[in-house]
Amino acid sequence: MGRRLGELTKDNTKCMVEVNGVRLIDRLLGQLSELNLSRVIIVVGYQGQKLIDYIGQRYEGLLTIEYAENPIYDKTNNIYSLSLVKERLQQDDTLLIESDLVFSNRLFQMILADPYPNLALVAKYETWMDGTMVRIDHEGNIVNFVPKKAFRYEDVDQYYKTVNIYKFSKEFAQQKYVPFLDAYCHALGNNEYYEQVLRVITLLDNADLKALDIGNEKWYEIDDVQDLDIAETIFAEGDEMLHRFNYRYGGHWRFPKMLDYCYLVNPYFPTQRMKDELRSNFDTLLTEYPSGMMVNSLLAGKYFGIRQDYVVVGNGAAELIKSLMECSSGHIGVVYPTFEEYPHRLRKEDIVAFFPDHEDLSYTADDLMSYFNDKDIDSLLLINPDNPSGNFIPMEGLEKLIEWSRKKGIRLVVDESFVDFSEDFEHNTLLRNEILVSSPHLVVMKSISKSYGVPGLRLGILASSDTELIQRIKKDVSIWNINSFAEFYMQIFGKYENEYKAACRKFICERNRFEKLLREIPDIRLLPTQANYFCIQLTGTYTSAELTKLLLARYNIMVKDCDSKTGLKGRNFIRISVRSEEDNNRLIAALKELMRPSA
Repeated sequence: MGRRLGELTKDNTKCMVEVNGVRLIDRLLGQLSELNLSRVIIVVGYQGQKLIDYIGQRYEGLLTIEYAENPIYDKTNNIYSLSLVKERLQQDDTLLIESDLVFSNRLFQMILADPYPNLALVAKYETWMDGTMVRIDHEGNIVNFVPKKAFRYEDVDQYYKTVNIYKFSKEFAQQKYVPFLDAYCHALGNNEYYEQVLRVITLLDNADLKALDIGNEKWYEIDDVQDLDIAETIFAEGDEMLHRFNYRYGGHWRFPKMLDYCYLVNPYFPTQRMKDELRSNFDTLLTEYPSGMMVNSLLAGKYFGIRQDYVVVGNGAAELIKSLMECSSGHIGVVYPTFEEYPHRLRKEDIVAFFPDHEDLSYTADDLMSYFNDKDIDSLLLINPDNPSGNFIPMEGLEKLIEWSRKKGIRLVVDESFVDFSEDFEHNTLLRNEILVSSPHLVVMKSISKSYGVPGLRLGILASSDTELIQRIKKDVSIWNINSFAEFYMQIFGKYENEYKAACRKFICERNRFEKLLREIPDIRLLPTQANYFCIQLTGTYTSAELTKLLLARYNIMVKDCDSKTGLKGRNFIRISVRSEEDNNRLIAALKELMRPSA
């Protein structure tokens, strides 16, 4: 009946729901029509006649379709629906399929090609999965079906989810499944699940039921509107697939098989020990209120070694960017290409734009001072290292820029969210009391998501000795703008500061290794970087849009097409983050395969 799908199943059975414009039943019958089947039996119930009328004769010549009706579908469960066709189940080798699935065409090929006669397709457990789980041994035998009541999160590494596609031999149905089905229904009634029968059979010494792991093949089970949204994203193609991933602005953990190279965080922090400490306090943090701004400013000041009244904590840097840009007045100098969250908060007529002359998008403090020297600006925005170019102005240049802007009466906003990825990072930050005190016109922004590897906590800070500005922003954001998990993270960070520095040094080593491998790939031009990403210009066969789509469709790897960035349209730039060695090797292998002369 699909009640959780709301309006989508108000007047239609679940398999009539559309995924990317194709009804589930049409997708499934189309896949089945490619197989050598003697017949297809569809058990109908809720809105069954509508489904029968819809199918009509459209598959005549392709499939022989029969129907069975469950008139008490609202009082029974799928064990009864299956029992209605138990006689036909014993007449042939059978594929058993649930109708709320969308899956790769390869799955039927896999299960039919496997020589073992009795199989359940399974997938390694992922967080989105619900329902029946199984355990399998080293020979692929299903040794236990795990119902919801017996599910234990501490055992998830050993769980596989049934995909709800099965292959049964005629003999298995005759000698085991149907007899146990009859006994189970007789003992426990008809409001049960047919998997419970399989669970009983696996307790036998000769259960004869194996699992076939589908690996990375795509599939999804659609129970509610969020499932439908995810399924439409997974099974979209080309531009539509990219659009669906991009409009989420995150949440890619729902797609655990995807390798996200738009994700700009430190792959080596937080450490396992720090995560264990956060986990051990989960119950308390979940059920208690966080502190207000006063305490969190104190924690942030301790975190970065600056005065409490110089800092405001944000629900991610994005909250602080919005507040800062909305309380800024006059003209603002913006260096392009840039992190678009800043200029998107401004009126176009208030932006005075600077575009680097160099092919590698590089610029210096002298370049900025020379360009803006005769411009009427009240503020100047600098991302350092810059996003997406990776351009970096070292401390010597920053000091010149700070002094120049002070003399000109210009507020200098420096976003140093990526500075801890730079060489000699410990000496490159502006978050120091002596710098802030001597430069009240200086505003420093820092996202804690990036180099600290905790984007899910939504943490960022803004610092300045302009305490009037700090107070104005504190009043602008809500009193409980960060949650207890984020607050606790700031509280315990000091214990892990040495591990953090070690993680940053480890990251720089991996970036250097990754860079050498990237430079071996033809048809790309790699820009120098001091951030945790590379900006790459494609110079060969592919446009940035084409390569982005190919990597996602063929390899499930997502990179950033920079064509939407102001100043980069039509120049074929992509941006890729630096991840772990294992992940980076996977991307290198994909790029080498795509960039081969014969590709």
